[in-house]
Amino acid sequence: MSITIRPLEKSDCPRWLLLWQGYLQFYETELPDEVTAKTWQGILSQNGGHEGLGALDATGKLIGFAHILYHGSTWSISDYCYLEDLFVDPDARHQGAGAALMAGAEKAARDRGCARLYLTTAEQNHTARRLYDQALGSAGFVRYAKAIG
Repeated sequence: MSITIRPLEKSDCPRWLLLWQGYLQFYETELPDEVTAKTWQGILSQNGGHEGLGALDATGKLIGFAHILYHGSTWSISDYCYLEDLFVDPDARHQGAGAALMAGAEKAARDRGCARLYLTTAEQNHTARRLYDQALGSAGFVRYAKAIG
């Protein structure tokens, strides 16, 4: 399948919302509508270092997305790129969209001069982890987190 990667556009919103809801369902979570709206606005405006990439199939249908965030680091003079979200429509999986989104995120990070591209995922997300292991490899660190707000 031919996959095109490009920045998300305003016209992608209806399809992105469907994919976003699928992503949230996969992680068995819900977010307030205002968080979804803020996420979408951040992607479109790219304020605060947000960027969104879309994977389109040969017909131009949005079949996946990647959300990336840029931030400074105490370990580098260059920014880091955090791949926060990556999702591909279940009906379009195993056709290269995930790998294409990973490559698109890496290209975006390189073009911005980032020193590092990194991500986190659920330990039990074995399918995605195979892709991430192949594309990035493990950094050898364990992530800890606590919701505080």
